[in-house]
Amino acid sequence: MASPHSTSPPNARRLARRQATIDEALDIAVSIMESAGVAGVSMSEIARRLGMRQPSLYKYFSSLHAVYDALFARGIARSEAAVRAAVEPLPPGVPRIRASARALVRWAVENPALAQLLFWRPVPGFTPTPETFAASARQMEAARAEFAAAVRLGHLTAEAVSPEALRLYTVVLSGLISQQLANEPAAGYETGLFTGLTETALDLFFARYTTIGGTDADTRP
Repeated sequence: MASPHSTSPPNARRLARRQATIDEALDIAVSIMESAGVAGVSMSEIARRLGMRQPSLYKYFSSLHAVYDALFARGIARSEAAVRAAVEPLPPGVPRIRASARALVRWAVENPALAQLLFWRPVPGFTPTPETFAASARQMEAARAEFAAAVRLGHLTAEAVSPEALRLYTVVLSGLISQQLANEPAAGYETGLFTGLTETALDLFFARYTTIGGTDADTRP
């Protein structure tokens, strides 16, 4: 019986092998970031661990910053998937916002190297390409849509969709993440001193934008 690979077009097999090498290189880069710091990745070390000569690595990545760009894209995609899984079964409005916030903070402390690349600027001179950063902008648009739904449902005041409110929301989440990673990098989401404040921080945030005479208490899980 023919194997699945034998029936694949040669070009498809080459593309699959290429993607497998890229994925392995990125896995290695994450491992290096976890042990040597986010700025500690080098083309030579990735190549060494892949078992190839450094010039061969440039067939897959044009530069070290291209590696970081691919890592940034991976972080965006995986954090977005974590948030999507958390909010999918929930009704729109504040319940989804709370769930997405928890999911993002949890993902960040469980993936500290990628989280630092997304939320800090640990690599001198590196900025994601416009194409890669566009995914981050889409995440912000999705958050804005969730806030707009909460306003329509009467959970929050109209101010909640203002640029200032969304900036404050990112400050709350990035603050929780940054404090946790900086002070207790080995702690998990459930046991972290700072991640343990997630619900309280969200309560304070939503109190600022709760409708007059109302409360979002009944929207908490």
